[in-house]
Amino acid sequence: MASNATIFKVALQIADVDRHYYQDHALTLARHPSETDERMMVRLLAFSLHAHEALSFGRGLSTEDEPDLWKKDLTGVIDLWIEVGLRDEKSIRQACGRAKQVVIYTYGGRAADPWWEQNRARLERLDNLTVMNLSPDGSRALAKLAQRDMKLQCTIQEGQILMGDGTSAVQIELTTLKSPSE
Repeated sequence: MASNATIFKVALQIADVDRHYYQDHALTLARHPSETDERMMVRLLAFSLHAHEALSFGRGLSTEDEPDLWKKDLTGVIDLWIEVGLRDEKSIRQACGRAKQVVIYTYGGRAADPWWEQNRARLERLDNLTVMNLSPDGSRALAKLAQRDMKLQCTIQEGQILMGDGTSAVQIELTTLKSPSE
């Protein structure tokens, strides 16, 4: 955790009907000085979508050999590697070599579309890769929920995602750009 990182405390209730996962999480998020609220909240969304007792946040933007989130088994093998943003193709390929499953969450609207077109052909060859795109409206609305002390509820049902703080709620649209090969 960077010494000048901003610390956010999150009480997160997850009701994932699709996975039959119902759990409360007390999380501490460190936002790197160069990270936006939008990116931090997309990381929190990724946590919500893959929540598991073994899922943990990486050390942050300044650590290139770790993902934003990961899940390891008891032997240290990386089951799941999650990145947020527009990663370069080489680092994604390396992650796919290190982990059983890799998921990339892109966001940011206009920047995500050319990134995908530029990298699509090479990334489609990676059998254990999933690429999801979050709509610009969704990521901006998520950023508005960011506070230093958050109490959030995330409900996932039939692929629909709703994140709220008791006062306002955000319907989140994710588009699958690439699914893992069977």
